[in-house]
Amino acid sequence: MSTEPEPATEDATDAVETGPETPGTAETAGAASDARSDEPAGDGGEAAAQVSEVEAELAAQRIERERIERRKAEKQGPIDAGGKLSGSAADLLAAVRAVESGEKPAATVFGAPEPARRPAPEPVRPPRPAPAEPSAGPAGSVGPAPETVQSVRGVLAEGGAPEGLAPQTAALLGEGAQDALRADPWLLLRVGGVRPEQADGFARALLGAECGPDDERRGRAVTGWLLEQAALAGHTALELPRLTATLAQRGVPDPDAAVQSTLAEGEALAFQDALEETGTRREGEQDEQGEEGGERPVRVLIGLERYALAEESLADGLARLVNSAPKQDGSAADWEQAAASAQGSAAELIRAVAGHGLVLHTGGEASLAEPAALLHAAHALGLRAWAAAPGPLGRDRFAALLGAVPAEPPSSGPQAPAAVTVTGLLTGVEGPGRDADGALDLDLLVVVDAPQLDVEAGALLAESLPDGARLVLAGDPAVLWSVGPGRVFADLLAARVCPQIASRRPDPGPLGELVSGIGIGELSQVEAPGKEVVIVPVRDAGEAVHRTVQLVADSVPRAIGVPAEETQVITPGHGGAAGTRVLNAALKERLNPGPGRFGGFDPGDRVVHTPVPGRVLPGRVITADAEGLHLSCAGETVIVPRDRVEGSVRHGWALTAHQALGGRWPAAVVVLPGDAVQALSRPWIYTAFGRAARHLSVVHGAEQALPRAVAETPAKPRTTRLPILLAPQIPTTTD
Repeated sequence: MSTEPEPATEDATDAVETGPETPGTAETAGAASDARSDEPAGDGGEAAAQVSEVEAELAAQRIERERIERRKAEKQGPIDAGGKLSGSAADLLAAVRAVESGEKPAATVFGAPEPARRPAPEPVRPPRPAPAEPSAGPAGSVGPAPETVQSVRGVLAEGGAPEGLAPQTAALLGEGAQDALRADPWLLLRVGGVRPEQADGFARALLGAECGPDDERRGRAVTGWLLEQAALAGHTALELPRLTATLAQRGVPDPDAAVQSTLAEGEALAFQDALEETGTRREGEQDEQGEEGGERPVRVLIGLERYALAEESLADGLARLVNSAPKQDGSAADWEQAAASAQGSAAELIRAVAGHGLVLHTGGEASLAEPAALLHAAHALGLRAWAAAPGPLGRDRFAALLGAVPAEPPSSGPQAPAAVTVTGLLTGVEGPGRDADGALDLDLLVVVDAPQLDVEAGALLAESLPDGARLVLAGDPAVLWSVGPGRVFADLLAARVCPQIASRRPDPGPLGELVSGIGIGELSQVEAPGKEVVIVPVRDAGEAVHRTVQLVADSVPRAIGVPAEETQVITPGHGGAAGTRVLNAALKERLNPGPGRFGGFDPGDRVVHTPVPGRVLPGRVITADAEGLHLSCAGETVIVPRDRVEGSVRHGWALTAHQALGGRWPAAVVVLPGDAVQALSRPWIYTAFGRAARHLSVVHGAEQALPRAVAETPAKPRTTRLPILLAPQIPTTTD
């Protein structure tokens, strides 16, 4: 094993793959899409009143659905527009405004197809099903009626589609799903993992000669599918020219008409955003040019309703925090005294929070001590202060910094600061609960690992904060962005609408030096006298797997003193010759061999459970019985029903970088096979290498692709609207 401290490599299957015109999908969406319809059951051995992880997630989804419906009902008038457009974009937006203002019904504006297009029969449009209610039983699972699933299975078989898609399809389309599928076979595209060419084959089998590429139903379905794929890649909307170009590549003869039809059915929304001027203009020149010459360029965006409304709600909630004075807890002198007792940028953070409702804090792993100091200072001033992290890994990591929390709250004064998950906080499973008005019962909320927040989670948090509360978003801007759509933390940093405190506390040691250099695009050798960084060159994927198992099972425990259960393997993706599937199979054979009687799992197996897309719960297998697979996840028992094990549980000795976000392990083994060089990027490498606390081994087969990715491959851009939505509501700050 080489001990030469060379730069480390990263895996890029986690990175979002988007071509110049075609929306891509996030690497981690592979696991998420597998579990799209899977929900874990609660623990049957606990009290029935205890809400399980899945029930909490479903409750959060239900809150989001109700919020969106309220916002839809409150919306009055057309979408704001401005600027000069021509051609199909102008026609499209004019039609949208006419429908929204009530001047014309949708059928009048969009319902007159050109003669060349084949008119589609009016499809049966079932209502969009609301998220299923949590089961009252302790371990029962929620799903469609068995007779509905059976009917859908028959339609799928008739169309040549896998019958295994029946439960997901029935859950998505609700009661009468079989009739809806017959009327519009392209509804199958709403099921995770189904691609347009597969839906086309299904439609041809059911419709026969009536099926054609110019069918309006197909145009709508492909449009919705592309927007969903864009959301998986992190976009909250797509520019109209890019969307129509991709529709044409997908064989839609009239992309503009497909977009119009999608908007008319309410399955997407259109927006017109003004763009920044690219040049400078002499003072008074705009007035001299008159109204026509002063028009600003605009871009037309199309987005799915749920993400568009969530982003608007997020902007409104953040603007409320910024524009309102925070609750006066403690005098100015008290806050200043608390800041004076802190050190460095922790003092700056306390001063900023004293006078502002929204503050951003940036820094590496060591900087987390500063939000912890803020929470303790706020508690001493009498504030109800809490911390939240997007996942259990981040929660447990930050809780260790905060210190032990008393088992019983004090008889007087607020409870000592504690860390919870965002989902647990929003649903009341963890944290302070809600007050009489339905707002979170707290004065200060610090969200760590803030780059992991997507627009939906961010919107729910912002809306749930009471008036006068303070919100601190803390995180490392160099790590991978959220799995879900949006780039909330990065957008807020760019918008400069609130104070930003940059930590001056560096990450220590050779690992800190290596990772900090990667963050600024430099991959240099570091002195590692204690073997903190070890590079293991390999020639091919087979050797990479062999060396990884050797490191985890033998070399790292013997040379570094870190046991295998405290070592995490990180690789670019699930597939490939050195992906998580192959690595986990090899690691299981060495570390916990067994027959895998329950869906390939045995007691003691290290796993990750994905109850809903984008949510990762690490754990271990306890046992299996007729109820399902019993897991221990973050100290709680979760029972995964038998029919959901395959789609929502994976072995967890090897993870992708996105799955590992929020966690740190004493030792990390990062595998960089030669076939993953296209996936490497600076954020991926930074994230993967940063998961190691004491020791990092890099199984290196990427050669020069590693330093090239660090120097030349930043994060892939995402199309979002948050900065534009914030601009008219909040003045820009220079803090």
